[in-house]
Amino acid sequence: MTFAPRLLTTLLRPAIVAAATACAVAGLLAGSTMMPGGSAEAASRIKDIADFEGIRENQLIGYGLVVGLEGTGDSLNNAPFTRQSLQAMLERLGVNTRGVNINTKNVAAVMVTANLPAFSTQGTRVDVSVSALGDSKSLQGGTLLVTPLLGADGEVYAIAQGPLAIGGFSAGGDAATITRGVPTSGRISNGGLVEREVEFQLASMTSLRVALRNPDLTTARRIALAINELIGLPTAEPADPSTVRLTLPRDYDGNIVDLLTDIEQLLIEPDLPAKIVIDEKSGIIVIGQNVRVSTVAVAQGNLTVTISESPEVSQPGPFSNGQTVVVPRSDLTVTDGGDRQLALVRESVTLQQLVDGLNALGIGPRDLISILQAIKASGALQAEIEVM
Repeated sequence: MTFAPRLLTTLLRPAIVAAATACAVAGLLAGSTMMPGGSAEAASRIKDIADFEGIRENQLIGYGLVVGLEGTGDSLNNAPFTRQSLQAMLERLGVNTRGVNINTKNVAAVMVTANLPAFSTQGTRVDVSVSALGDSKSLQGGTLLVTPLLGADGEVYAIAQGPLAIGGFSAGGDAATITRGVPTSGRISNGGLVEREVEFQLASMTSLRVALRNPDLTTARRIALAINELIGLPTAEPADPSTVRLTLPRDYDGNIVDLLTDIEQLLIEPDLPAKIVIDEKSGIIVIGQNVRVSTVAVAQGNLTVTISESPEVSQPGPFSNGQTVVVPRSDLTVTDGGDRQLALVRESVTLQQLVDGLNALGIGPRDLISILQAIKASGALQAEIEVM
């Protein structure tokens, strides 16, 4: 972040703050360079901020077995579901294993997941993810056997099979082990084969809904106005902050696919609320562009106590009967942040300018979180604070 050298005269009383610190803070607050796009929000395509009804993915899930592992599979005594699945698979293949003690560690039970893209046809290939379900140590080198993938309605929509690609590994000996990544999960590129299509006739529809990914009344109205201007007729209207209803005109020369192709390329300026998101655990602060601060005075100080031990050796005099002992010596330093001064934040100063000025004075994220919450409590912060 760069700061402009221009300083803005502050109206701080000399009795409250030192002139040097006050001028530095005011200069940073008033003269900091705004980020690109600070005057107006960047326009986005409707395609990037909204979804059309019916054009969506469907999640699939299945249970299967991975074979071919090098002794890193499930312990059949600790994973009874793996034993049952292995016995059932072998019986379907004509091998009777009932009453036989199976003691192999080359098999692992896994959960298989995939996303079925919109309008996927039979024979289309999709990627699948595989995750160990039992106590398998690694799926490296394994092959997933034929696994049906079910939808939310319980129907089979795809079949998965193939060798796994693992992004991690695990190796070790008697005294040390090393693990990189997650060797108990992997991926099969194009490992799923679509067997059933999701019926949805988009081309024959005469009306549909446009769903905003970030609901907002102003954004929904802007989308409706842009669509109506494109068509030349009042065919779109905002129903709520997250939905815009679109009705295809009767005399429209073309189908709805042609219309949606033109609509999704329209540029819209999304309207964002003034909001601050704070993650207390990690100290992350995300600040919205429209946040504003009214006139307020800010001061911050920390009490730091530093204790250092410097033990000294005390020896007895020559030819004496004394003993050599270690004498403790402690150095105590207390810093109360007395050099931190009170700064005046003038009205209409953006939160970005406030943060830049406070950062220049060495205030870390943890202290900044407390300052923002205190400004909000005083009523000088025109924004919503969300603590994660």
